[in-house]
Amino acid sequence: MVQHVSTVAFEGVEARAVDVQVQVAPGLPAFTIVGLPDKAVSEARERVRSALIASGLALPARRITVNLAPADLPKEGSHYDLPIALGLMAGIGAIPPDALSGFTVLGELGLDGSIAPVAGVLPAAIAANAREESLICPAACGAEAAWASPDLDIVAASSLIQIANHFKGTQVLSRPEPKIAAAAATMLDLRDIKGQESAKRALEIAAAGGHHLLMIGSPGSGKSMLAARLPSILPPLSPSELLEISMIASVAGEIEGGALTSRRPFRAPHHSASMAALTGGGMRAKPGEISLAHQGVLFLDELPEFDPRVLDSLRQPLENGEVAVSRANHRVTYPARFMLVAAMNPCRCGKAYEPGYACKRGRSERCSADYQGRISGPLLDRIDLRIEVPAVSAADLILPPPAEGSAEVAARVAAARAIQAARYMSLGMPQIRTNAEAPASVLEDVAKPDAQGQVLLREAAETMRLSARGYHRVLRVARTLADLDQSEKTGRIHFAEALSYRALAEDFQRAA
Repeated sequence: MVQHVSTVAFEGVEARAVDVQVQVAPGLPAFTIVGLPDKAVSEARERVRSALIASGLALPARRITVNLAPADLPKEGSHYDLPIALGLMAGIGAIPPDALSGFTVLGELGLDGSIAPVAGVLPAAIAANAREESLICPAACGAEAAWASPDLDIVAASSLIQIANHFKGTQVLSRPEPKIAAAAATMLDLRDIKGQESAKRALEIAAAGGHHLLMIGSPGSGKSMLAARLPSILPPLSPSELLEISMIASVAGEIEGGALTSRRPFRAPHHSASMAALTGGGMRAKPGEISLAHQGVLFLDELPEFDPRVLDSLRQPLENGEVAVSRANHRVTYPARFMLVAAMNPCRCGKAYEPGYACKRGRSERCSADYQGRISGPLLDRIDLRIEVPAVSAADLILPPPAEGSAEVAARVAAARAIQAARYMSLGMPQIRTNAEAPASVLEDVAKPDAQGQVLLREAAETMRLSARGYHRVLRVARTLADLDQSEKTGRIHFAEALSYRALAEDFQRAA
């Protein structure tokens, strides 16, 4: 007789159903796993054997065959241990044969029969709920799975013996409760930064509209400090956003203790990061930094020091909000709707913008152009805001802290984002939450300039030679500025400020 246990295989953040078929038949003793398993799945034989022995069960001296169907789908990971073990327990009568009917099972086994946490429990729970099935998972992942649905029946056990006792009715396990990770005790605040009022203004605009930002300035001018404080002014996650980022984190194995985090992601990879580390990939096509920064911030410090090919790989995700990782046997798509915040020095020595400085490498203009030329024009064209961050003087540092901190700025950002969400909801596009995500056709209607703004925009487009993408980027920023002012119309003053952030970009590209 063949025992059937349901589990999942992951394709991106989606969990595909897999049928684990366990047969205990007469013949020479053997334990075979088929169905395109990888090394971790093939090694499950020894983990399952030892775990059953530790739980007081012995494998019969018969031929054991485990088939993972569909057989042409690659099976990766250690979460197949538990469904194989439970299928064997049902096959030898340790648990009722029909006990596993209607359950999706996943978990890794220890040699002592314990059940260790695995990645991807949240997507698996959501898929099980969609199929109207219950879930058996490790106890450490129970709180994570509880977020899938309040109606989902979950058995979160710490050992094989607990599962056996649960089905016998001698130790019924209660349903776990969803958990949120405790917030950090100290939150970075904009009040910590003295001076840099124009940079703080650009940070507020970027947060309000979800715009990409590039900061250029001398070493020690506060670029990294400003970027680190951006999460403190971003609005809290909505329930749908919380679920999106948690599914990615779950697949990547970055959820600790089953507790989801309510804070937006802030990822800051080192400039030595490879293309696979940034966009995703590797043998198992794991999500990269841009997907882990979904609905949050990706901070690239020392931007020109990144490999140019790695930076250019960001161009498509910046436009589409997703990244496709293609391999010979499968293709995986991960969401990647993030805010890019980049910081860089004006030149290799970092002092090109300082008055009276003479570079030892030659003319300062040439040194600056060579350094900035490491960043391609198409990538720069996708960044909405470019600002210069001048060095802070000692006179600024001795001033008292500014009166306005992150709380005041966050209130204005939240109000602007609420206006944007309501606007796009009324237009029948609830999936669009910020101006940065709005398609060009919609943007031309919602950010239509008045008569004076039209004249200014036409003159600037000719003078600055704006590309079609650059033109729409100006519209996005101007619409966000109007939302911050709670203005229904996009006026000349909004376009003038939006173009000022673009002017540095055009100078930057000409220098490069």
